[in-house]
Amino acid sequence: MNLPLQDPLLRLLDRYQRDFPLQSAPFALLAAECGLTETTLLLRLQQARDSGLLSRIGAVFAPNTVGASTLAALAVPPARLDQVAAQVSRLPQVNHNYARDHHYNLWFVLTAANRAEIDAVLAQIAADTGLLPLDLPLEREYHIDLGFALGDSGPVRRPTRSPAAPQLDAADRRLVAALSDGLPLLPCPFLPLAAASGLAEVEVRQRLQCWVVDGVIRRFGFVLRHHELGFRANAMCVWQVPAELRDALGERLATDAAVTLCYARLPRGEAWPYNLFCMIHARDAAAVRREAQRLSQQYGLAALPQALLISTRRYTQRGARYHPE
Repeated sequence: MNLPLQDPLLRLLDRYQRDFPLQSAPFALLAAECGLTETTLLLRLQQARDSGLLSRIGAVFAPNTVGASTLAALAVPPARLDQVAAQVSRLPQVNHNYARDHHYNLWFVLTAANRAEIDAVLAQIAADTGLLPLDLPLEREYHIDLGFALGDSGPVRRPTRSPAAPQLDAADRRLVAALSDGLPLLPCPFLPLAAASGLAEVEVRQRLQCWVVDGVIRRFGFVLRHHELGFRANAMCVWQVPAELRDALGERLATDAAVTLCYARLPRGEAWPYNLFCMIHARDAAAVRREAQRLSQQYGLAALPQALLISTRRYTQRGARYHPE
């Protein structure tokens, strides 16, 4: 779906990657803002979903607040890569799954209700594939958002907060699970969430608003797919940083406009000594390499052990799925 930025739909997708109106009839408000009828807007949003540009409309939760997650990797023999990737992608706990140019060549994110479920899934992957997953839980986040500014009115880069995990009741957990696929494209999209969670519609919107204010929801709005936006290359940059310097370097690196994600993860000895990560998204692989080199030079990382893992194939990209305990 190739839309010019002057297109009213693309302007809406740009503007409301966060701060989507948590009101009973939000699409009517957005339609009026861009000069479309509500019916036309809903039709065009459905077309954006069908084309893959729009992943969903909904919540991006701060890591490890309403569930548990980890980044994992496998070193897969090249001849088996597609087969193993398909096995991994079939698991409902896997929401991102990419091939990368490295000895560890399959990288995926696992999200579940708790750490015990993560451990069980990793054990299942090992049993099913005969390969031992590299388990890299998050230690600290410096910048995690992944909104893509398409124009001057796009998502503003905001400081990352690390909120405490909220105390969720049964209705909260049902609501979180119901959000997995995002809002339905209906005039009153919060009504199905209310039915699924056993709450009144106004209670659903109030709880979502509280989670946004508290930082539990990092952003609520349009979640776009970067590849379909023209950001066809991405890379994970990793460094082995002395522990006493890690946080200061991570906080500086996270301020760079080229960095879409930045965080610290647990190293795993000689197999994986790296503890500082960032993601770069760009139009092509050459631009990714240039930015990675610049970051290393500009932030004093060039002399440290490091690796650049360029994505070679996207197997799975979808919203995290949380199931009620």
